[in-house]
Amino acid sequence: MYDFAYQKPSSVADAVKLLGDPEAKALAGGQTLIPVLKQRLNHPSVVVDLSKLGLSGITVSGGAVTIGAMTTHVTVATSADVAKAIPALASLAGNIGDRAVRYRGTIGGSLANNDPTADYPAAVLALGGTIKTDRREIAADDYFQGMFATALEPGEIIVSVSFPIPEKAGYVKFRNPASRYAMVGVFVAKGPKGVRVTVTGAGQNGVFRHSAFEKALGGSWSAAALAGIATPADGLNSDIHGSAAYRAHLVDVIAKRAATAAG
Repeated sequence: MYDFAYQKPSSVADAVKLLGDPEAKALAGGQTLIPVLKQRLNHPSVVVDLSKLGLSGITVSGGAVTIGAMTTHVTVATSADVAKAIPALASLAGNIGDRAVRYRGTIGGSLANNDPTADYPAAVLALGGTIKTDRREIAADDYFQGMFATALEPGEIIVSVSFPIPEKAGYVKFRNPASRYAMVGVFVAKGPKGVRVTVTGAGQNGVFRHSAFEKALGGSWSAAALAGIATPADGLNSDIHGSAAYRAHLVDVIAKRAATAAG
């Protein structure tokens, strides 16, 4: 690692002030930042630890589940409230990475990083969630802007994420056996925002909505409704783990399983 200063503010206002330094980096669970620092791929002037900002916790009210940004994956996975309101979200959290990652990683950190193979972006986009920051609320459709790219402005901190409770939802992923990241993950939901289907892991630009699947499930909610719909390979990832054509096939298979899982 390179040398850097370390700060652990006790208020969001103080954290925002520290992050006003363009070379500062926020530390949530550290599952991405710490390895990057170890590999000397980033040289921050100061690392701002967000763990003392009081941004963890889960509430269910007004037809929505709201999760604090510093809430760990394991907390979401084991929450009785989340399991009752949005079982697919609890299941998704319980299958992120391995046990060590789930105990340290946070929902806010995942969304701020927006890894193109991460799980949470699929849930937020499919459920029509809202990302609340220290200065505004951002709709999911406006938040995700490409690989590792979001609508967050420099120094902006995610405070919480709200998910409208759906009528039904399901998430299934085909994961890389080594990293446990999604080679393809599909989240299907029917709720206040209508029928929405999102795909993570497959797209070169990160998470995306699948309009053909949405139209089919909107007409008839069943795996059979997706039969005959072929996902184009254009714009999908191709690497040593699988070609774009292979991922396109996986999207079609996994989408049917997700629809079945949603009931």
